[in-house]
Amino acid sequence: MAVLVAVAALWVAPAAQARSASDSQSKKPSNQDPGRVSVLKAEGLIDPVLANFIEQSIGHAETSGMIAVVIQLDSSGSVLDDEGLANLARTIHDAAVPVAVWVGPSGSVALGGAAQIAGAADIVGLSPGSRLGKTGELVVPRELLSPEFVAAQGRLENGTIDEAQARKLGISPDRRAAVIGEFIIGVDGVQTRVVTQDGRRVTEPVSVPVFSALPIQDQLFHTVASPAAAYLLLLIGLSLIVFELFTAGVGVAGLVGAGCLALSAYGLAVVPVRPVGLVLLILAIVAFTIDVQIGVPRFWSAVGGVSLVAGSILVYDGLSQSWITLLVGIVGTALFMIFGMPAMVRTRFSTPTIGREWMAGDHGEVVAPLTPDGVVRVRGALWPARSVDAGALPSGAAIEVVDAEGVLLLVAPGADGTVSHPTP
Repeated sequence: MAVLVAVAALWVAPAAQARSASDSQSKKPSNQDPGRVSVLKAEGLIDPVLANFIEQSIGHAETSGMIAVVIQLDSSGSVLDDEGLANLARTIHDAAVPVAVWVGPSGSVALGGAAQIAGAADIVGLSPGSRLGKTGELVVPRELLSPEFVAAQGRLENGTIDEAQARKLGISPDRRAAVIGEFIIGVDGVQTRVVTQDGRRVTEPVSVPVFSALPIQDQLFHTVASPAAAYLLLLIGLSLIVFELFTAGVGVAGLVGAGCLALSAYGLAVVPVRPVGLVLLILAIVAFTIDVQIGVPRFWSAVGGVSLVAGSILVYDGLSQSWITLLVGIVGTALFMIFGMPAMVRTRFSTPTIGREWMAGDHGEVVAPLTPDGVVRVRGALWPARSVDAGALPSGAAIEVVDAEGVLLLVAPGADGTVSHPTP
């Protein structure tokens, strides 16, 4: 009997220890930190600013103990060079934490280089109504892409797929991901729990999502590097500088215009630009300016209009602009240069008429030094002026009107300080 009791004790003890260990393990997750998931918002073309943000965020996730990285992607393509795109894909593929890409919310896209980046992730998900594809020729090495993505390349190269097709092709997991929360629960390492909502049992993540986006200063450069912003900033900058030249103001318009041109220059340096398109846009502003000088729209306004339309269409190589952007750029610039500029110039210098030859012989004084261009006061109104002998005339010097070219008065040093007002 004693032998039987001893044998039973030897059998029960390990079983009890096993049950105790099992119970301990089952309770262990509830006492552990459920972890954090880094959720990155990536919108717009993938440019150096956005690529650097993604790479740095993945590096931070690796060193800070994040359990996964989820990229919420909505991008129509990439303006990175081939090496930059491949390096970004390698960072995603080789990350020490799982990196997933969710194309959402509904209506989002991942096209071109952005689609190739998605193919390098551990998991790819699409929300209903989103599209993935038009990868073009692969730049990212095939070994960095998922086997399912490579197998579907024939379909993805020139076309797109939706959420249902992505699941059927095996590119996405066979489960719905209408919102990012539904997508996160399927990422490796994410802890979940089942709760009851409105009488239904649903699964939700216990791991805490940490959302992040581009910092404000980086967002500024990312925005101006978009085709629409760079194009509109270029036209606004050129137009404001022309306005400043004609109105001889205090320089506010010129400073704003110079700032717009600087931001536009950065954007145009990032996106692929056709030089012929850029030249046509500059030619358009120059042509409009010639007729602003004359005071009425004539031949050069027509040249400016044609150049503006052609330049707007041709300025980008491989990137298209929305019709709204083109409408704002073309119509807005044409209306400003053909109608707005002459009206503002006439208002600024009190010039109700076009011909000013009758002003020859009038006297006045210099308001802004002529070096040789400046501003003079004649008949109580301010006028842009130029010294005909190209000599500098200081403020307060007497002048005499010799001739006029549009709104510009050609003046010479006056014999005295008197101001005459001959009848036209």
